[in-house]
Amino acid sequence: MQIWSTQKCRHLAIFMIIYRLYNPTDSGAVDMTSKNIDITLASNELVFLNFYAEWCRFSSLLAPIFNEAADKVKAAFPEQGKVVLGRVDCDRETSIASRFHITKYPTLKVIRNGQVSKREYRGQRSAEAFLDFVRKQLEDPIKEFKSLKDLENLDSKKRIIIGYFDRRDQPEYDTFRKVATNLKEDCQFHVGFGDAAQAMHPPAVEGSSDRRGNPVLNITLGHPIIVFRPDVELSHENDDTYTGSLQNFDELKIWAQEKCIPLVREITFENAEELTEEGLPLLILFHKKDDVESIKDYKAIIEAQLLDEKQNVNFLTADGHRFAHPLHHLGKSEDDLPLIAIDSFRHMYMFPKFEDMYVPGKLKQFLQDLYSGKLHREFHYGPDPQANEVNTDTDSRGKGTSPPESTFRKLGPSKNRYTLLHKDEL
Repeated sequence: MQIWSTQKCRHLAIFMIIYRLYNPTDSGAVDMTSKNIDITLASNELVFLNFYAEWCRFSSLLAPIFNEAADKVKAAFPEQGKVVLGRVDCDRETSIASRFHITKYPTLKVIRNGQVSKREYRGQRSAEAFLDFVRKQLEDPIKEFKSLKDLENLDSKKRIIIGYFDRRDQPEYDTFRKVATNLKEDCQFHVGFGDAAQAMHPPAVEGSSDRRGNPVLNITLGHPIIVFRPDVELSHENDDTYTGSLQNFDELKIWAQEKCIPLVREITFENAEELTEEGLPLLILFHKKDDVESIKDYKAIIEAQLLDEKQNVNFLTADGHRFAHPLHHLGKSEDDLPLIAIDSFRHMYMFPKFEDMYVPGKLKQFLQDLYSGKLHREFHYGPDPQANEVNTDTDSRGKGTSPPESTFRKLGPSKNRYTLLHKDEL
């Protein structure tokens, strides 16, 4: 009996030590080390990390604010496994700093369900702002609909993933919700339960066909369905149904990520810093606000002809009214839209004729001319003498001229990155 009691006490002590390590009750942000970071990331829905260095003055200024925010977050969300605010001393924990590619201090990163968000926190650095940010991160990313009719009014300019489930307590729904949490900034997520889901499961027997002669998928009640609905007003894409495992988080996330994050993205002043920080040249379609046909065609051509270039360049669309300044640098106005240009973060180069986009190989050659340096040479010294085709827009690009400087480089990470002002751009 005594041996049993001793073993029981030992096990209880070990449990309490582990519990305190990974569920600390001390005030302030949790110190993250190589011993506790993995289990912390794996066991919490949201982890908000402050990567700092003791010698960094801005890290020292942020430390008490972040600790205050950690206490406010603990008070607002006391349940275990919900959220943790942690801090990483990058001089002590060099392996963690390398793992998260930290090069500047302080850097604030968000990890949802063990997955690192590509977007760093760049908002105001105050305890209340941090608390508001956490609240928004923990909001349910999925909107519920009661009938299929509710789906008729969804925004046709948004990329949407819809889930049909028999019950909310299905394990497949838990996986769906985790994926939605990770991708809620890229897609809209909607879900229907019970009767709304059953409407997607018409009675069918194996080998049956619909009125057009297409085979009907025989899905039993209780089997969830996940469907992707593209931004049909802005693309030529079609609906797609997920056919993988609904209990495999990684598999569903990869599928959803490919659907939610298109090859061609829209650049705005809100996401420009994030896009420019990727360091890839920008191939941009400048368009009039309501010109959806040019956007659709541009996306289709990029998908069909330039898919193999996605590691080398960011394909973007831009509202020419909002980005009138880059157009001005190119010597153009909204009246000249649509037009296509490359911003190399050094100079801007304009695609000679928008209509040539429809000529197979023309856009690809435009990119190749950027990589080879030909665009830069021609802007400075005119067309290469050996060129078979004469550029029809070279009058202002003769010898001694210079292409416009990059304007999107100025939208990159702010020089005031580490300030603690109320109007902080972070």
